[in-house]
Amino acid sequence: MNRRTGNLLTDRPELYEARFPDPGRLAGRWAEDCLRRYAAGPAVLDLGCGTGRDAAHLHGAGRRVTAADLSGSMLAHARLHHPGPAYVRADLTGFDLGRRAFDAVVCLDSSLLYCHTNEQLDGFLASCRDALVPGGLLVAEMRNGAYFLGREEPPAAPAVSRFTWHGTTYRSTTALRLDRTAQLLRRTRHWAADDGGEPVEERTAWRLLFPQELRHFLTAHGFAVLALHDGPGPRTEPPWRPGAAPGTTADGDRLHLVARLRTTP
Repeated sequence: MNRRTGNLLTDRPELYEARFPDPGRLAGRWAEDCLRRYAAGPAVLDLGCGTGRDAAHLHGAGRRVTAADLSGSMLAHARLHHPGPAYVRADLTGFDLGRRAFDAVVCLDSSLLYCHTNEQLDGFLASCRDALVPGGLLVAEMRNGAYFLGREEPPAAPAVSRFTWHGTTYRSTTALRLDRTAQLLRRTRHWAADDGGEPVEERTAWRLLFPQELRHFLTAHGFAVLALHDGPGPRTEPPWRPGAAPGTTADGDRLHLVARLRTTP
């Protein structure tokens, strides 16, 4: 059987939103709460914006939002379905969208962890430093390396899920593998649909960062960490709710970061 490689949900953003619905815009609301809690100014850069749902929520909350992604398909979908922000194509491992142009950078859903190497992470943080005004915020939400690297291998049996969209049922089989040497969580996902389409094989990976390791990188690039905790957040259980205070531990499978660019070197 033929099988093509790619990313079904990135290539078809409407499927992404069907597979991962967020009608309450929980991630965007959590990000806006952080921006308000730490008194960020109105100009926001959303890195790894995906389909644009969170960027559009921040725009609706009164922010001036520039939203960046590497996927042309995602950006085209965002411009059509979630207008308001200025959508641009950029690689988060190194970008230049205007020096000192933003009061805050937001990076949700583990987008920061596509920086697989130390050099890529340095490039990301250096670009954020150059894009932010002194005192600007970096707000990020990601998987927690301490949770995954401190445990046994992920389940050997692949996880199976399915959803139906416009009469077609899509079935995914997902296997995770820890690459401890590279500190990567590698994912292989196979997609099949009952409409006779060709199966798709996806291979992706996320860098797994320990909380103290992340603190070290941030400090080296001129940031002071204001909050670094495992929840509550938009993808924790139970999820974040308005008024919830930031946590004080970093043991769970998610990590939530708020850091401020120091006003002096």
